[in-house]
Amino acid sequence: MYKIGQYKATDLMSDLICKNYPMLLVMSRFGIALGFGEDTIDTACRKNNVDTGTFLSVVNLLIGEEIGYRAETLPNISIPSLVEYLRNSHSYFLDFRLPSIKHSLINALSDIENDANSIILKYFDEYYEEVKRHMNYEEANVFPYVEALLSGESVRSDYRIDIFSKQHDHVEEKLSELKNIIIKYYSANNNKLNCVLFDIFSCSEDLASHNKVEDMLFVPTITQIEIQKEK
Repeated sequence: MYKIGQYKATDLMSDLICKNYPMLLVMSRFGIALGFGEDTIDTACRKNNVDTGTFLSVVNLLIGEEIGYRAETLPNISIPSLVEYLRNSHSYFLDFRLPSIKHSLINALSDIENDANSIILKYFDEYYEEVKRHMNYEEANVFPYVEALLSGESVRSDYRIDIFSKQHDHVEEKLSELKNIIIKYYSANNNKLNCVLFDIFSCSEDLASHNKVEDMLFVPTITQIEIQKEK
């Protein structure tokens, strides 16, 4: 059976979620539905056609201590399963999470008179477009390259995964300025604004986790596949 990091396949899925509620997002992005009763992680994954080892690799990376994977210590994961997870993550951020924050932000600012309101909304729109460009690049270039590599098809001779890795900007860092403007220059004691700020902090951490999975699982694994293909 799989045993990777803190959680293993025989642990209950309900224990994982109750003790680490942010893993609800991981579970959802793998397409695992609620209502798993007393199922183990392995059983819940199998019922939802999810590779258990890949699920555990992501979970234990995000909840465990910082891991520095070397080639010989990389977990055995399913790249198609991980790509599906990353694609679902992109959809979550672009189609749900960021639009939801924008809606809440407009609602909160409508109760406050501040010259910075328009600046904040403009900054958020620009930030959203930057995240969209970043994720659309992966959808249009990185994932097709990886899928061709796995299928044995001819791949672009001018492209390798380290190109993506070198230009992989961490989009969550760019939320810092928006958070600082709200914290430093809005004196109103407004529950709506505080809730939006909390959501922005949470989204920033979620984006950081997304990048961590790409940097520490996805890129190193694809690099090893490229090396093996060249032998």
